[in-house]
Parts: sequence; C-alpha cells; structure tokens
Amino acid sequence: MSDVAALSQQLLHFSPDALVAVDARGLIRFANETVRVVFGHSPDGLIGQPLDVLLPERFRARHATLLAEFHRSPHSREMGSRVADLYARRADGSEFPAGIRLAPFEWQGEQYVAAAIRDATERRAIRDALVVARAEAERANSAKSRFLATASHDLRQPMQTIRLLNAAMRRLASGCPDIEDLLQREELAIEAATRLLDGLLDVSRLESGAIQPQLDDVPLASVFADLRREFDSVATARGLRLEVAEPGAMLATDRLLFTQLLQNLIGNALKYTERGVVRVTARLDPEYLEIGVEDTGIGIPADKLERIFDEYYQVDRAGAPRLGVGLGLAIVREVSRILGYPVTVRSTVGEGTRVAVRIPRQALRSDHPNAAAAPIAGFAAPGRLVLVEDNASVRAATELYLTVAGYSVMCAASPGEALALAPQLRAGDLLLADYRLGTEMTGIDLLRRLREMLGWEMPAILLSGDLDSLLRVVKAPIPSCRFLGKPVDTGALTAAIAELGESPVAANGTGG
Repeated sequence: MSDVAALSQQLLHFSPDALVAVDARGLIRFANETVRVVFGHSPDGLIGQPLDVLLPERFRARHATLLAEFHRSPHSREMGSRVADLYARRADGSEFPAGIRLAPFEWQGEQYVAAAIRDATERRAIRDALVVARAEAERANSAKSRFLATASHDLRQPMQTIRLLNAAMRRLASGCPDIEDLLQREELAIEAATRLLDGLLDVSRLESGAIQPQLDDVPLASVFADLRREFDSVATARGLRLEVAEPGAMLATDRLLFTQLLQNLIGNALKYTERGVVRVTARLDPEYLEIGVEDTGIGIPADKLERIFDEYYQVDRAGAPRLGVGLGLAIVREVSRILGYPVTVRSTVGEGTRVAVRIPRQALRSDHPNAAAAPIAGFAAPGRLVLVEDNASVRAATELYLTVAGYSVMCAASPGEALALAPQLRAGDLLLADYRLGTEMTGIDLLRRLREMLGWEMPAILLSGDLDSLLRVVKAPIPSCRFLGKPVDTGALTAAIAELGESPVAANGTGG
C-alpha cells in the first residue's frame, strides 16, 4: 500500500466525525474508529447491523421511509438542516442531538450511503442560547419602545403644565418689571429642561432601533422652506444671515428623520456662530447629492473633530457658558446611520465649519409632482376653543393660558364629554385636543366622530408628547388639522389657531 493510500485509511478511520457506510437494505457495511468515541460501539460489532441500532426507537419507523426516499433520489444533503430535533442513540441507550451528512456512492456495482455523524450537543446548546438571547433582545427592545412612548407622553405632560402656567403668568404680570424678570428667567429654565428632555428621548429612541425609516417622495424645496421659516427668526435674533438654497430635487427619504437631521445641523451652526452667515446648500455630483451646512463660527480644533458626535460632548468656548446639552450631533449621528447618509465635517478654528450630508443618487426622484400640504379651508374667527385633555393639571393650565390670551374655552375631560358638546358647537369653533385620551379613542378618532356628527369640517389642533411617532401613524394629511408637540410652544399654538381661522384675539386687540 502506498504512503498516500495508508494516510487515506488513517484519515478515514480517525475522522472527527463518526463515519458509517450503509447498503441498500439499510445494513452497516463500514464503521470507522470514531464511532467508538461518539456512540460507544465497537466498529467491528456494527458491521451487518441495521442502521436503526444507532437511532432512538421513535425515529426508526420514519427512518425506513426516509431511506427509501433517499435511494430513489440520491444526493448529498445535510439531514440536520431539515429535521430540527434529530437525535442519535449511544450503545448505553443515551441520546444526543446529531448532525448527519449523507452522500451516495457506488462500489462494486452496489449502491451505498455514506453517513458522517457528529455530536451536535454543543452546537444545539449554542443555537438554543442564541434563540433565547434573540427573544430576550426582542422583548427588551419592545419594552424600551413602550417605555419611550410612555416617557415621551408622561414626562412632557408636567412640562406642558409648567410652560403654559409660565406663559399665563407673564401675561398677567405685564407692567411689573421685577415679576416679569423672574418669569423670564423661569422661562429660560423651562426651555433648557425641555431641550434636555427632547434630546434624551430622541437619542434613546434612535439608538433603540425602535425607529425604522418610512420612505416617501419628498420635495427638497419644501423641506428647505420649512427650515428657513423655522430658523430665520433665530438667526435674526443673533444678528446672523441665514441663507438657504432652493433646490428642485425630489428625494425618496423619511421626511421626519431627514428634517430632524438638518434641524440639528442648522441649530448647531447658529449656536456656535457669533457673526456672519449660516448657509445651507445643495450640490449634485456624479455619485451623491450633497447637502452642506456651513457657518462662519468659532470652528472646531482638529483633535476634537472625532468627538463632536458623542453624547454630551461640546467644544470648549474659552470659558463661555455651555450651550445646550451636547446631544444635537449625537442625534445627527444616529439619523445619518438609519438613513444611510454619510456625514463629514471640515473646520478651521476661528473661520467656521462645514458639515456635508451625502445622499446617494439612487435616492433621487425626477419628474415627480410636488407633494402638497393639506389644504386649509377658510373659517370664520373661532368663537370658542373646545379643549379636550384627560390630565386635570394640563387641562387647567391650558384653559388658564387660553383664557388669559383672550380665547373663549369649552373644556372636556374625555372624548365622551367632548361628543356630548356637539349639539352646542357651531361653525368657527375649533378643537384643541391631546392625541392620547385614555383608552376610549385617540384625538384623531374624536375629530372624525365630531365631523361626522356635525356634518362640517371642524378645524383641529392635536397635541402629542411623542409627535414623531404620531406623524408616522398619520399616513395621509388630515384637512384643516395641525399637529403640535408637547410641551407646546405658546407662539406656535396661537399661530396655528390663527392659521385655521382669524384669531379672535387679534380682532379684539388684546394681543396674541
């Protein structure tokens, strides 16, 4: 026997797997030495035995059928990939999970099946552990998603109360400089706490994997116009110019996430720019649509560039007080990851910073009509605001603010109470409701029921502590309906009321 043949014999007998050869009648004609380790059988003692001796009794009847099927269509295959609970039987009667690989071959004119058998106890344990770990991870992720949804609502409720009470007191304290100064300081503290809460919830929600992008065709010009309106007054207040391009591109993207990304970049640029300009650009190259946000601000040292996207990190400003809490760019990092838009930063200390968002060209859409916003029908001045809020303290604070602001308010603590007011409602009344109203129905459900009962399109403002999630639920625009986040900005609230119909406050001259 040649050296190669001898080596082959050794490899065959001492293979890591137990090897047996079975003839067409199901009798074992060969067994290597490894069967002694795996099964506890002597290889010679297995010769001439049916293969059933290596199987638990519960598998033997089924095995005869499988063997016949295999001989009719012989081909190499992994049995363990088709039989989830495949077990083998040792000489002492104990069982173990087995992985079995079959391969047909012919020898001296007869058909045989070679079976390689491996003890899969460890592999099965690893697989089971992975299944358990995955289930635990899914439960944890689901629990975190529920927590974030609850936290977004419940944590913002007291902030809503505090903000509205502060706004009402500022109106009542008009003409008292000392009190006005105290309330102004309180307002700044409320704004800081709101920004921190929003940032923490946004980062947690994004990192949890609870948000999946919902792609839609989005006109870039519409997004840029919204950003211009949102930040123009901020730039003016800081003595800066805000220049925003007017691109004509259409993107397949998640509008909420994409807008959130740019909001944080623009807000950050305005925050760190003391003079000059903040510019938003759009440039198309062969591979990308590049959105740029550049400023003439303080710049970022080269050794700090890698850290600016970390949570709570802020660039030192030579003893100047901290601005915000350092979560804006962490949100940018997570949103860019979810959308698949790489973000790069170039900066020179004392000259400014440019952040580029690179959107793959395949996300571009062409010749698509601009998506129009839901039309706002013309309404008479709202004689009354129908306030529906199930939280007593928030309802009281909201009613106080609206009353002080000059509005006539009808209150309801539940959807049932609101529906009972329907016979008293008239054209021009406006619904102001929380989206989450206990278990009866949502604010959207309530609005639809009221419109059905009234027979006319009652305008509405719906408030939510988790506005992003709500806007994902609302697949189509609701005519004459606006959505605002909690804690609500009182200026945005009065502007929405005015948008849905001429404000009664403006009419009587008491101010909005």
